[in-house]
Amino acid sequence: MEKEDLPLVLEWVNDPEFGGEYESLEQTSMRELEKLYDNPRADEKWFLIEKKDRIKIGQIFSTPLGPHCEIGYRLIPQERNKGHCTEAVKITVDYLFLART
Repeated sequence: MEKEDLPLVLEWVNDPEFGGEYESLEQTSMRELEKLYDNPRADEKWFLIEKKDRIKIGQIFSTPLGPHCEIGYRLIPQERNKGHCTEAVKITVDYLFLART
């Protein structure tokens, strides 16, 4: 994820449909999002999920939890159940294992 993606991420984060019915609604400002981007938590990684035509459709992130790592993801509603997150999680797991060596 690049800094120029923050307006899109802000739109997604503030949209109750983006997180889905089981995700708590996050309301944030551009200033708060920029602070998180500029000062990420230790080893936290943020990525955008793009379709093959480079259209951005969601985000995936990893957060270290002691010796473990948590991966979370969210997609825009019209792109769910199409396998995008399955592919993104596989790529992210590969990246995380390769980055640790």
